[in-house]
Amino acid sequence: MIKNILCFGDSNTWGLNPVTGKRFDENIRWTSLLNKNLGCGFNVIEAGQPNRTLVHNPPFDGVLNGVSYLKPYLDKHDLDFIIIALGTNDLKKRFNLTPSLIADGLNDLINSIHSYYQKSSTLKSPKIIIASPPKIRITEQYSRIYEDAGIKATELSSAFKSVAANNKCTFIDFNTFINVTTGDGIHFESSQHLTVSTKITQLVRNLLNNS
Repeated sequence: MIKNILCFGDSNTWGLNPVTGKRFDENIRWTSLLNKNLGCGFNVIEAGQPNRTLVHNPPFDGVLNGVSYLKPYLDKHDLDFIIIALGTNDLKKRFNLTPSLIADGLNDLINSIHSYYQKSSTLKSPKIIIASPPKIRITEQYSRIYEDAGIKATELSSAFKSVAANNKCTFIDFNTFINVTTGDGIHFESSQHLTVSTKITQLVRNLLNNS
């Protein structure tokens, strides 16, 4: 049977090119590469959305301003994995959120997913993989928007790891292998999409081998 993997994230999951501002094609995006790496027995559902947050505009229920939301994906697909890669947009200065509050938003989203599957008598709950936001570099382009976000991003990694452990989710720390040192300081370069795809491919295979 085909295994469905939902990649639910922000612009780095969507594949925003930090140089052009447009979307990387399917030969570069980590979500597309993940599908190619895993092969024909897998279907990777790309559900990245620029500006998506955890705390404001709750992604599970959705809002009327056009932010994509999670529940329709759960309704439509029989999922084996959900990869959640969010948190960077919550670091924006205007939200004034601590890493702890952002982590609470992640915890609420995971609880909503668990609740959704607990209510179903036919659906099996998918494995959840939590990805921490990577380190960011504050450039002139984003200096006002992401003021003081660099320190918070590192703290957020630790907070997300705790949330993942408490909810028995798998955790992958982008901080340990992604450092956005060039470009706009926020979005993955093409080589980093390749790195992310390789790491998550290995993680998915390990989870399947150990299940």
